[in-house]
Amino acid sequence: MNFFLVAIDKASYNSHLQAILTFVGIGGFLAATILGSIGWYNSKRPAGWEASETPGWVPKVPEKEQK
Repeated sequence: MNFFLVAIDKASYNSHLQAILTFVGIGGFLAATILGSIGWYNSKRPAGWEASETPGWVPKVPEKEQK
């Protein structure tokens, strides 16, 4: 009887761990994509993109004052 309880508990733990790691992976990918897009849009434009408009959903990041 104990064998079955241990087997059920281990299977449940593995499925929860797998779901948590999947959500962390997807969340990390989304965070990297969103933060990378904000950083790219607020940086100097690469060649060919100088005249492009910044999308409205991108927050403005203040530039550092040079002394």
